[in-house]
Amino acid sequence: MRQRRIEGSAPTSTGIATPQCILVKEVNWLGDAVMSLPALRAIRRTWPNSHLAVLVKRELAGFFDGVGWIDEVIPYKLAADGIRRFADTARIILRIRRARFDLAILFPNNFSSALWVALAGVPARAGYIRDRRGPLLTHKVFPRQEGAGAHQSQYWLAMIRATLGVDDDAQESALDIHEPHRERMRQWLEARRLRPGSPVIALAPGAAFGPAKEWPASCYSAVIDLLVERGAECVLVGTPGERALCQDVSRAGSTAMVAAGDTGVGELIALLSLCDGFVGNDSGCAHVAAALGIPTVAIFGSTDPRGTAPIGSKAVVIYRGIECSPCFARTCRFGHYDCLRSISPEEVVDTLQRLGALESRLAPSNYGS
Repeated sequence: MRQRRIEGSAPTSTGIATPQCILVKEVNWLGDAVMSLPALRAIRRTWPNSHLAVLVKRELAGFFDGVGWIDEVIPYKLAADGIRRFADTARIILRIRRARFDLAILFPNNFSSALWVALAGVPARAGYIRDRRGPLLTHKVFPRQEGAGAHQSQYWLAMIRATLGVDDDAQESALDIHEPHRERMRQWLEARRLRPGSPVIALAPGAAFGPAKEWPASCYSAVIDLLVERGAECVLVGTPGERALCQDVSRAGSTAMVAAGDTGVGELIALLSLCDGFVGNDSGCAHVAAALGIPTVAIFGSTDPRGTAPIGSKAVVIYRGIECSPCFARTCRFGHYDCLRSISPEEVVDTLQRLGALESRLAPSNYGS
């Protein structure tokens, strides 16, 4: 652990002593990590000289590779069940205890995160009262009622304001990019491009939640065809588990590069920063693209963009809002998926073009400069 920094830290209105060493338990999904950035930055600004660490799942740790204002990233893993999960949990608690954190701030709502920091002896523990964990928290508040209309990025800001007096509403979700990742992805693109100098559009056809968030694969293939006709190249991005889907999308239409499975989270951020535009479902990739400031078209089906739309000056959501939407279901109870199927590839590509995505901003030899 780096040396703790304590000079000049700002007190808050709740009476909590100025913390020397702060642990933030981060969220578990990529899109949520992007939306939690305003709250994380608010914590940094409130205590600029405190040691700030984040505890995050190992597969998401690369999200913080380029974040210089975080002092420490603590990745962890948990086995699915049994004695190995117990051992993993014990290691996490021991790691927290040895660091002697003064304050733990819990972004997830689960019971386990509160139990970890309580057993590790962190004296001040802030979070929402959820999952029966209220007695484990020292600074706590009930969350707002569901459907209150606020964006998800406000959810964690509201918690740290109510529990710790962190009064900072700046909606700053810009992403930091790790330059070694960007150089690797620049080389990856240059080795695979067929039309150097043309705009590069990223597409993310997968969604972890289920088919009610997935625009049909055939529509993504049609988008690739339309983009190629308009002079662009396409790269398909996603998780290793989505690689087969991306390959099917590519084979069904014009040839596209497939990066799904070739990138960790940090490299995905770097790759998207080199693209001229993005099309994808309501997923983590869409939030990353929007936060990077590239033209982004996010397709929503079963979920509500009022709460989870990607935040960015060049981000547009296409959402039909039909009678049964938003249903928040994994599958369509009527079996028609009209909220998604009524969105045409032409509409998506036209939206991208209006956003300026088909006007390449990058020369083939200097991506990201």
